[in-house]
Amino acid sequence: MKNDYLGRLGRLPGLVLLLLASGIGAPSEAAELDGLSAAPSVPPSGADSVLRSTDLKADLQVLRRAYETLHPGLLRYNTPAQIDSAFDALEKEFGQDRTLGQAYLGLSLLAAKVKCGHTYPNFFNQAESVAAALFRSPRLPFYFRWLGDRMIVTRSFASEESILPGTEVLAINDVPVATILARLTTVARADGNNDAKRVADLEVQGTSRFEAFDIYWPLFFPANASLVTLFVRAPGDLSARRVTVPLVAFTDRLPVIEAGHEPANEGASEASPDGAAPIWEYRLLEDRIGYLRMPSWVLYNTSWDWKGFLEQTFASLVASGATDLVVDLRNNEGGSDVGDVLVSHLVTEPIPRQAVTRLVRYRRVPDDLLPYLDTWDPSFKDWGAAAIDSTDRFYRLRRDADDDLGAVITPSLPRFAGRLWVLVGAANSSATFEFAQTVRQNRLGLLVGQPTGGNQRGINGGAFFFLRLPRTGLELDLPLIGQFRQGKWPDAGLEPDLFVVPRVEDIAQGRDAELEAVRAEIRRRDGSGR
Repeated sequence: MKNDYLGRLGRLPGLVLLLLASGIGAPSEAAELDGLSAAPSVPPSGADSVLRSTDLKADLQVLRRAYETLHPGLLRYNTPAQIDSAFDALEKEFGQDRTLGQAYLGLSLLAAKVKCGHTYPNFFNQAESVAAALFRSPRLPFYFRWLGDRMIVTRSFASEESILPGTEVLAINDVPVATILARLTTVARADGNNDAKRVADLEVQGTSRFEAFDIYWPLFFPANASLVTLFVRAPGDLSARRVTVPLVAFTDRLPVIEAGHEPANEGASEASPDGAAPIWEYRLLEDRIGYLRMPSWVLYNTSWDWKGFLEQTFASLVASGATDLVVDLRNNEGGSDVGDVLVSHLVTEPIPRQAVTRLVRYRRVPDDLLPYLDTWDPSFKDWGAAAIDSTDRFYRLRRDADDDLGAVITPSLPRFAGRLWVLVGAANSSATFEFAQTVRQNRLGLLVGQPTGGNQRGINGGAFFFLRLPRTGLELDLPLIGQFRQGKWPDAGLEPDLFVVPRVEDIAQGRDAELEAVRAEIRRRDGSGR
């Protein structure tokens, strides 16, 4: 079942007519997605170093062998013929020399066809020379969210005073934003046909120094100028206007991001600059509501005692007499199994982990692939006795330190006995998606917000190789553990129990729509009209 998130939010009425009336023109037809001949040229500077055809084709052979041998989800949403066709098309494209930018786009398009949220040329794992060439182009002078195919400014860095939070951007350099979104979703990563995740992946919220829109927009829509022309409509206005503003340098955004304690990318191999710094926030709101904000669960490269933080948090929660706990996971893709620890403080008896079968494609990595694979845990290269019950395509993988599948989460003290509210959205596609599933499966609380990322049919992840192609130096992430569920499940994320979508007015006024909805529901249940 295709996720209907975009349809539920609705499209901008009269967008095409408005743009035509303003002389911008209607959106162009969708680009052909099955080949690379329609991919636009790359910018003339920064991404134009030439890679030889022989090197590109040699690297593609390494990539193909690695994915076909090791990737557990390669055929989850594709037939062998479709995967063969995708690789053959890129091999044909690589039949001639390509620039670095063209090669990166080609690999991104190929990876996106796998329909796996953990399979892509990871921005954070590229060589410094690649990052310098491709990822440091000037940025748009604002952060934004997508509401359907509407681009809504959430924070502005522009000198133009009319660009305020809540401003709608209708076109960029005379290209309608709906056209831009359609092109960029061809490289956005998501599991299956969960398009809500693809759209969320293309928002810019200052959560990381490398965000997908910032990377791919200048590759798909190159421009040499230091200025950008926007067609915008201010909050509450019926008419739109054209403005020209400077782009923002990549380095100008860094202090803003760093001040917000940038969460590490889930698949990144780099070390945290401050391994002991807390990345979560707990505070007590009015009406005895505890609020725990968790922007990331990437903790394998930190020395911070996060388990101790959670123990103290639950102790404070219980001591305060709080009746409700809000766990804010918005924009949190995942990372470590923090969800298990959270759950342990919410239950009085053991509960089962997710009812999934964990499958891998190999017991031991073939020797010829080892030189190209990096990871943080060498045990991923040889599962040994943990890989059992071989089938024609998979080995079943026992969970780490468990006797078998079906292991449980055991209770921990202190225990919070009040109501649980989990703020979710399309970014929740890995460990946070699994936590949301556990909450739903065991009726531990309510999910509030928009449909999650991930996929109810199962996802790939848990362990990774960073596949570094030897000739070009480009990297692609390779998830190693596939989670599969028995029975028929929707090809979609989880629907929230309380569906809340911020309105333009909420963004303009800085109002937290999801949190306010939780407060209103708590008042309703408690019989308070306050």
